[in-house]
Amino acid sequence: MKILVVDDDVHILQLVDIYLTREGYQVIQAENGQQALKLLEGNLPDLAVVDIMMPGMDGFTLTKTLSTDYDIPVLLLTAKGELEDKERGFLAGSDDYVVKPFEPKELLFRIAAILRRLDKKNQVTIQVGRIVIDRRSFEVVIGEDTLVLPLKEFELLALLASRPNQVFTRSFIMEQVWGYDYDGDEQTLTTHVKRIRERLHRYETGVEITTVRGVGYKLEVIT
Repeated sequence: MKILVVDDDVHILQLVDIYLTREGYQVIQAENGQQALKLLEGNLPDLAVVDIMMPGMDGFTLTKTLSTDYDIPVLLLTAKGELEDKERGFLAGSDDYVVKPFEPKELLFRIAAILRRLDKKNQVTIQVGRIVIDRRSFEVVIGEDTLVLPLKEFELLALLASRPNQVFTRSFIMEQVWGYDYDGDEQTLTTHVKRIRERLHRYETGVEITTVRGVGYKLEVIT
């Protein structure tokens, strides 16, 4: 696995490099956003660790580019634990965040968690709660019942199920399910979410689609 680490603090770069290398990751370093984007040419990483507070291009802007243009998962490093920063990070497309100062072990755990979710996203079969989603047959199995959803509803449910409890922004969902060139409005997404909820509410699924106000949606596992 190849990981891009972007931080204007050389000491942080060195620290993260040491621990990631020990875990067997291949590390690419960049001291700012512009340098990071240049390194991507023919050298795409599996994940990026990005500092928010950098001169020039800040971490939010870089994160949006990495997630939107390159589909690279991003873990944000921030010196602040404020809700506003978390929200801006998720809106930009980040998958998770770690607040400085951080324990290297926590960083490793969170990186491993993102990569596991990424592997799950690419699986042919996804299981979450009592739902099993088969991408080959486009079937959703709940207990002994099998549902065949309209294609967009299936793709939307599969996307949310690929990362349980992970918040997906409305714009990211629209791009992934309907494509970048879709001319419709976000009401289409709202309607599809409503229909999926209505279908799932007929069963004991162990999950529910939760609205994260001002951000988007997540498929929450009910414990």
